[in-house]
Amino acid sequence: MSRGPTPRRRATLASLAAELKVSRTTISNAYNRPDQLSAELRERVLAAAERLGYPGPDPVARSLRTRKAGAVGLMITEPLNYSFSDPAALDFVAGLAETCEAAAQGLLLVAIGPNRTVQEGTAAVLAAGVDGFVIYSAAEDDPYLPVVQQRQLPAVIVDQPMDLPGLSRVGIDDRAAMRSLAEHVLALGHRRIGLITMRLRRERPPASPSQPDPERMQRPHFHVQRERIEGVYEACAAAGVEPRALTVIESYDHAPTSGGAAAALALTVDPGLTALICTADVLALSAMDHLRAQGIYVPGQMTVTGFDGIPEAVRRGLTTVSQPSMDKGRRAGRLLHQPPRSGLPVTDILDTRLLRGRTSGPPP
Repeated sequence: MSRGPTPRRRATLASLAAELKVSRTTISNAYNRPDQLSAELRERVLAAAERLGYPGPDPVARSLRTRKAGAVGLMITEPLNYSFSDPAALDFVAGLAETCEAAAQGLLLVAIGPNRTVQEGTAAVLAAGVDGFVIYSAAEDDPYLPVVQQRQLPAVIVDQPMDLPGLSRVGIDDRAAMRSLAEHVLALGHRRIGLITMRLRRERPPASPSQPDPERMQRPHFHVQRERIEGVYEACAAAGVEPRALTVIESYDHAPTSGGAAAALALTVDPGLTALICTADVLALSAMDHLRAQGIYVPGQMTVTGFDGIPEAVRRGLTTVSQPSMDKGRRAGRLLHQPPRSGLPVTDILDTRLLRGRTSGPPP
């Protein structure tokens, strides 16, 4: 019985060095430090590697040797496509990617969204080959925060949670920004106001959208939403309006129609509403689409406001708060790549701007 040809053994760094009669360091430098070799020698090494089937240095072995993975881990607790569909998140990712590019680092999305079990998410965080983490808008009780801290790698929080020991944070003054927006709405004369907020806690309520129960309102897991709600409450109290009389609707989901569904529920609860204050532009834009379909004119019959200042909101003239989402990403990346010399965590609060658009006017 004839045998087939013996398969050629895969070339290694050592066999390639022996073939060319050079040191292993020379082979390694051809890939990792090309400035250490002449152009002629490097071309000879690469040509021989291609001829002998040498694939290059093992990246896992290299990371173990250098203790550097060459990438930043971006931890987002929303579904993975959220980073590419939500305009504010997309701007943030772009800003972070810009700093990674400047630092010759890659960017790894660590998938720990709601469609994964805690065990799967924990394994993903522990297995991520990264040199540090950027944590984007996580809940205060997020189960993966202790796992990130267990890795003992540099990490930066963006937006939330607040006051995580030992970690720097980049964010805005959400309460003050929303207070200025609510003051604008109240100054126009509105007193029957609906407040549409994004999710308040990690666990899903019985229905979405819904009026949150007292526990969800008083003890939310997402401090950004809590701060924005408190900003509205403070403005109402200062204007002599009872804050607890507001119609509050929580939209747990972030689908394109979520704001419209929340607006419909708000008007069912109080048909006399004259203004809808939304804690995100995506909710406000969806609410405007629903109102238009119902023959309700904005701002003639209803004032609508948002938060974020995303391009579509600006194009449609939405009254909103513009926040520097891309700068958040840039600043988070810089804090990770160039931490403060003191070694102490810092809190970087960026400026916001109230945009008085075409969607706010006096009550009818």
